[in-house]
Amino acid sequence: MARQHLVVLLAALVALCAIAATVDGAGVKGSSGPPPRAPPNTKMIRPGRRNQVSSCDNPKDHIKPCNATCPNRCADECLVQCSPDEALNCKTFCLCDFYGVCGDPRFMGADGNNFYFHGKKDQDFCIVSDTDLHINTHFIGKSNPTMSRDFTWIQALGILFADHRLYMGAQKTVKWDDNVDRLEITFDGMPIEIPAEIDGQWQSTEVPALTIRRTSTTNGLRVQLNGVFDIIAKVVPITKKDSLIHNYGVTEDDCLAHFDLGFRFYDLTDDVNGVLGQTYRTDYVNKLSVSAEMPVMGGASSYVSSDIFATDCKVARFGRHAGISMVTGQAN
Repeated sequence: MARQHLVVLLAALVALCAIAATVDGAGVKGSSGPPPRAPPNTKMIRPGRRNQVSSCDNPKDHIKPCNATCPNRCADECLVQCSPDEALNCKTFCLCDFYGVCGDPRFMGADGNNFYFHGKKDQDFCIVSDTDLHINTHFIGKSNPTMSRDFTWIQALGILFADHRLYMGAQKTVKWDDNVDRLEITFDGMPIEIPAEIDGQWQSTEVPALTIRRTSTTNGLRVQLNGVFDIIAKVVPITKKDSLIHNYGVTEDDCLAHFDLGFRFYDLTDDVNGVLGQTYRTDYVNKLSVSAEMPVMGGASSYVSSDIFATDCKVARFGRHAGISMVTGQAN
């Protein structure tokens, strides 16, 4: 029986009013051990301003509350552990500690090691290709004349399974507003409408095992295909402050809205490939310098796809045999 795969321990993002959250996860293969597990009693701080204080307080426990702010290295939200011991301070964590793919794409492989894959702006790359599952990503970015590469981010996913196509995209956005939904989702070419409320859900009538649920009223989703994958997706912008710090060159006409992503896979074969998929093979050998400040995976030409739904990257494995009956049942 095939083993269960997990890229990263996922934060079940943004509970009621974006204050409470739970985190779901398990270990992955590899000698480096599993990625960090989010602690119990974890809540979300989403202040919109980094100096806003959030308090962990349970009136029933008669314990003195602790206060927390998001650390500077986080964006405009973070997780805080509410300690049951009043002698301990609140502990904060950035969301990217738990996502599988963040920012100028930083991936967490199945061996627990982080690496960067820069790709190229305005191109598509296969990140997972297996016999029954293929995932492409579309990169957006900014060119920097002082560097030999582009700054890039993942703007869209094209997911193929059986004869179905699921598209998830972050719409181009001039001025970012957390209260405005910038998600675009289609299934087999038809737009999907999901109730704009936390836990609002859409379920496919053709493939009942496929469900999409909002983790926040805007810009946050959990996509599950029973027995195949579990994906957390969140649309985020590049802020002016981030652009200044990293010299991204963000302009007034585009805040470069993109995805932060977490992946969980089930029943991948040992022939799986792709930027991320290859790290799940039992014969995978990490040749990157894991001690480097920025380990970078090269070989972009092996992963280039001609379209967001194309399966023509050099390492493509999709469609080699049929075995998709598992996705037709009811989702758990």
